[in-house]
Formats: sequence, C-alpha cells, structure tokens
Amino acid sequence: MDRRPRILLSNDDGIRSEGLKALYNALSSFADVVVVAPDRERSAVGRALTLHRPLRCEQVDENWFAVDGTPTSCVYIGIHAIMKGQKPDMVVGGINRGPNLGEDITYSGTVSVAMEGALLGIPGVAFSLATFKDFQWESAARWAQRIVKKVLERGLPQGCCLNVNIPNLPFSQVKGVKVTRQGKKNYTEKVEERRDPWGRVYYWIGGEEPDWIPEPGTDYWAVKNGFVSVTPIHLDLTDYKALEELKKVEW
Repeated sequence: MDRRPRILLSNDDGIRSEGLKALYNALSSFADVVVVAPDRERSAVGRALTLHRPLRCEQVDENWFAVDGTPTSCVYIGIHAIMKGQKPDMVVGGINRGPNLGEDITYSGTVSVAMEGALLGIPGVAFSLATFKDFQWESAARWAQRIVKKVLERGLPQGCCLNVNIPNLPFSQVKGVKVTRQGKKNYTEKVEERRDPWGRVYYWIGGEEPDWIPEPGTDYWAVKNGFVSVTPIHLDLTDYKALEELKKVEW
C-alpha cells in the first residue's frame, strides 16, 4: 500500500472509553483513523441497528464523532455519511472493557463493529481486554497494533472478521498469539428480583463472574494461558450438520 491506510474505529463502551483512546493512539502511528463511536456505553446490544428514530452525530474532536446510536449504527454512519461512502481499508472495534469469548460474542457490540465491516466487504477486527479491573491498556494496544498491521498486509478471507481477546498482562509477559476456535460458556447466570423504594418489583440480569470451559484450542483456553486469542468468525450461522440431517426429513 503506497499510502497511509484508512481505518474506521468504533466500540460499544462509548466515546470516552480508555480502551478506545489507547487503540486510537496505537493505530494513528501508522494509519489515518476516524473514530465514530456511541455517545455513551452501548454494551451487549449485539448487531442492533437504530431504525425508529433520527440519529444525532456530534464532532467532538478532529476525526472523532459521537453518535447517539448502537455500534453497528456508528459503523453505518461512519462509512456512508462521514466517510461519504469511501470505504476504509479496515473497520476496527475496541478495545473492549472485558472479554468477548465463546457464545458471548453474539451479544457484543464491539464484535458487531467488526462484523459490520465484514458484511460490507471490509476486513474487520474486534479487540477485547480480558479483565474487568486494573486494565493493561498500553500492552493491549501494542498487540492490537501488531495484529492490525498483519491484517492490512495479508487481508482476510471474504466475509471473515477476527475476534481478538488479549490477556491482561504486561506486553513482554504475553506468550504470543494463538489462532483459536470459539469456546463454550457455563451458563450459571441468574435473574435477581429486587424491590424499589416504592415496593415495586424489578429485575437485574447477571451479576456473577463469567465461567467458560477451558478446552484446549478455544479462545478462553488461550487467554487463560497467557496468549492472545485470534478467532476467525463469519455471519453465516447455518448449522451445516443439522442441514444435512433436516434434508432427510419428509416435511
């Protein structure tokens, strides 16, 4: 590439996220980066698209834009409005506060950023830091920078994007990169019933520490053992094994 690459950067933690700033600084060292991110936290919204109301977009700094919509809406606005339809060389999500492992990727707004890139024929990568406290942002950003450069150099298969989870370790203590498959989670989460000051019932989902199965070759196993996990994913949700079985049914 005989020019600086152009990258669209977004997230689901919001425009003020430390992880977003760390990733912007790391990528800006070699690329022209445009940030189009939610104006507030939009975690766990998946690939939701804001359709039933107008979207507001505010420029908060040079090449930084805040949108009052979902992460997918931010990518859509970023490419079709702010970039005027000139596709970037890559769409990047992150760095997310906390991991996006196993089946949880279907909830993730950060992963949806990369998926939207893949849907539009643009290489997409989502980065998450696998911790909920004492964040090693600089280390994670350096690993993200390395992976983005490699993807820009080599490209990705059509329709594929990468879900990357980084262990919360100093850069030199990370053991390297493992290409992994999506793991599985032990679903032990509960719905907690509470009462407000007026005695009315409300519900709170979750609240327990995530628990994934440490099976070798999976995203969780890699992160647990000190490796950066790189998982190729795509939007084709067809269960091909079930497809062949269901073809045998006399419907």
